[in-house]
Amino acid sequence: QVQLVESGGGLVQAGGSLRLSCAASGRTFSSYAMGWFRQAPGKEREFVAAINWSGGYTRYADSVKGRFTISRDNAKNVVYLQMNSLKPEDTAVYYCAASRSSVWTGYDYWGQGTQVAVSS
Repeated sequence: QVQLVESGGGLVQAGGSLRLSCAASGRTFSSYAMGWFRQAPGKEREFVAAINWSGGYTRYADSVKGRFTISRDNAKNVVYLQMNSLKPEDTAVYYCAASRSSVWTGYDYWGQGTQVAVSS
């Protein structure tokens, strides 16, 4: 089992950058695929980015491709989401999640979320 804690959210102007972090507990972090998801007010939670256990494979939602970068440091049990060229439509609560299956499915463990607000 793994516990996840996100940090790094905040208020930023459009065009700015933020880096989210997700710290994981447990000695098996490197066996999990990790993902970032977000939920805006009144909307369904949506996929943002994911990375496989080694960091050798990543995938992104079309809406963030070229602006966001997911990475991980297995020695530190941390996954990051670097967000550049932020837009007001990126405003949401961002969650990290862990999957024992793959970057595509099986996200059984979730953090509590961190708020990102982008002003125009």
